[in-house]
Amino acid sequence: MAYIRHCKKTACILLSAVTVFIFSYSYSEPVYAVTSASIREKEEEIAAARQEVNKLKSGLTDVEAVKKELEKSKNDLTAYVTELDNELSGIQEKIGQYNTLITEKEQQITDTTAELDAAVKQQTDQYEAMKQRIKFMYEKGDTFYLEMLFSSSSLSDLINKADYIEALSQYDRDKLDEYTEITQMVQLCKEELEAEKEVLDKAKSAVEAEEASVNSLLREKENQLYAVSNDISSKEAAIKEYEAQIADENATIAALEKAVAEEKARLEAENAQARIYNGGMFAWPCPAYKRISDEYGNRMHPILGVQQFHNGLDMAAPAGSAILAAYDGDVVAAAYSGSMGNYIMIDHGSGLYTIYMHCSALYVSKGQTVTKGQNIAAVGSTGRSTGNHLHFGVRLNGSYVSPWNYLG
Repeated sequence: MAYIRHCKKTACILLSAVTVFIFSYSYSEPVYAVTSASIREKEEEIAAARQEVNKLKSGLTDVEAVKKELEKSKNDLTAYVTELDNELSGIQEKIGQYNTLITEKEQQITDTTAELDAAVKQQTDQYEAMKQRIKFMYEKGDTFYLEMLFSSSSLSDLINKADYIEALSQYDRDKLDEYTEITQMVQLCKEELEAEKEVLDKAKSAVEAEEASVNSLLREKENQLYAVSNDISSKEAAIKEYEAQIADENATIAALEKAVAEEKARLEAENAQARIYNGGMFAWPCPAYKRISDEYGNRMHPILGVQQFHNGLDMAAPAGSAILAAYDGDVVAAAYSGSMGNYIMIDHGSGLYTIYMHCSALYVSKGQTVTKGQNIAAVGSTGRSTGNHLHFGVRLNGSYVSPWNYLG
């Protein structure tokens, strides 16, 4: 009887120890939940990243093929410039997409790194807990389970303790499965991190390659513009061609002004309020400009080599840098012409307009209301342009005036 009481007492002590151990072994609910679904999702993300790398490799512009295609339209300068500008716009759009991808991948790398750190911590915690559990089982041996069963006071108690032993064994198996899954997740996080870094590197390389393609096409365009001017039989003919180009620009702008004037007359007839310029100073329209490459007024034409009137300010700036609305107003044109390239014209009221030429991209459309300092376009070299810059013009009551009158 004494021996049985001793066995029961020993089993109770061991049972208490096991209970305490189990609670310490489970430590806390994992902050990083791993399931078969999350593992599949991670594998899909890795596959998607690898597809992105292949897409980046195959999506680069073949600039030599573009130049060869452009040869067909070199006899018609306007058609040539228009075709080349279409190519430039497509490349600039790809550069924008790549830059967006770079931003996304940098954030994903930050997130995946944090995910990997959490998974590694959980893996380490589980490994340490499993070592403790194995040590406990080694020290207690199989006699622990027998003593627990022998300490049963009844058949129902025996069954309960047998269930308890089975639950404990299942607990061990579950913990081993969890450790296996978190180990797999750690490996997948590392693979995803490498795949995302490869996408990031390829995207940065793609941006560099596409920017080189843009510069190559701009040089080709510049050479062609000079070549056409030099091919004209006389300087007088070249000057006439230039004057015809400016006349075409002015006719386009005058037609827009006329349409606005007619709309304002209609509003007045209906007693509606038309926009009025309140006299405020303009915002600088090209914050990233490096220099004024051409002043307003009479200047030496860069190609013709003669004095000509220049109707705006040319602000040399990096391709893709922001062009801002100089003042509050209504967009009366956001379009393309062979000479102005992509351009925007804004009505500020009281007969005052601003014009933004040679943009690589337009972010507003006709009829849209804009505010002073709003990003409306990107610097480029579309139209009759030989380098990245913003041509900024100001018109008052149908004539060009100096932009310096309005710039602070």
